[in-house]
Amino acid sequence: MSIFLVDEYKDMEPYVPGEQPKDKPYIKLNANETSVPPSPKVFEAISKSEIWNMSYYADPHCHEFRQAVAEVYGITEDEVFVGNGADEVLSFVLMSFFRRGMKIYFPDITYGFYRTYAKTYGLDMEEIPVKDDFSVDINDYMELDGDIILANPNNPTGLMVPVEDIERLVKKNPDRMVIIDEAYVDYCGESCLPLAIKYPNLVVVRTFSKSRNMAGAHVGFAVASKEIIEDMNKIKFSFNPFNLNSVTMAAGIAAVKDTDYLKKCVIRVINTRERFTKELENIGFEVIPSKANFVFCKHEDIKSQVLCDRLKEEGILTRHFADERLTDYLRITIGTDEEMMVVLITIKEILADIHKTLVTAQEVAI
Repeated sequence: MSIFLVDEYKDMEPYVPGEQPKDKPYIKLNANETSVPPSPKVFEAISKSEIWNMSYYADPHCHEFRQAVAEVYGITEDEVFVGNGADEVLSFVLMSFFRRGMKIYFPDITYGFYRTYAKTYGLDMEEIPVKDDFSVDINDYMELDGDIILANPNNPTGLMVPVEDIERLVKKNPDRMVIIDEAYVDYCGESCLPLAIKYPNLVVVRTFSKSRNMAGAHVGFAVASKEIIEDMNKIKFSFNPFNLNSVTMAAGIAAVKDTDYLKKCVIRVINTRERFTKELENIGFEVIPSKANFVFCKHEDIKSQVLCDRLKEEGILTRHFADERLTDYLRITIGTDEEMMVVLITIKEILADIHKTLVTAQEVAI
């Protein structure tokens, strides 16, 4: 740490992303990315002419991109904010509407970046415990004295709060901002996006990193009232007007317009998720019912950290969390059918090895 770092940042706890090892080829199921390419129309959009135009600054207002998002979702350009990934979009929300010391609430088990951002921006955060089954009880948020952020579906559990419950929360607290992070919403089919233009205290954040298969491009957007979006753009133009480059926007426009490809990808992930879940349950796993592109599971015969390590040895990356309430579970992103078959076969081999070791130990004891 240098002597120049300002005091307010000295106690920051940076977010730790899923590991990205390069020592050998891996089936990468630890960061909720996808194993399929983006829409074919993205490849067409990133043409030689688009690359040639990189010599000029991109449109800081992102008009064409915002118009494309608005057209697809039945809203107006003035109700759309776009950014370099959903995390940056969320950061602009916090910069625009939160000052140091303001209260913010979120579940104690959720996306870790909320905690990171709250500390970075000096917010008075309070984590509301989820229920024993990891679900979020919306009634716990009805009478709070601060703003709220919820991931829906939640990460790393994959559980979701019904949209009607979120609407009750938004209506009950008109003077409190409610931020809904819908990174995985396409896999569950219930979105709060229509509510964002109905209620002036609701902001819905989306990403292209999951269902649109563009994690490497870092594209995200928010939908909210025209007034909220106008405020966020003022902050953006005071901080980084050119937060999206021209190539990324061309790819984003192509991806958001290809709704048929999106549906095919989503259906494929959901079908694979359900098959994989049943297969895990058949070999003794407890699996939290997921509405996202991952499963959250545990097996009583092997510690999840051990399973995570063993799978990595076999070239499969998954995500284990050290949090006390999560340590028994392993999060596994849903890849292709072929990838998940390899994962299943490998898990069965690991469990068989564990059982063989136990039997041998019992025989020696006798």
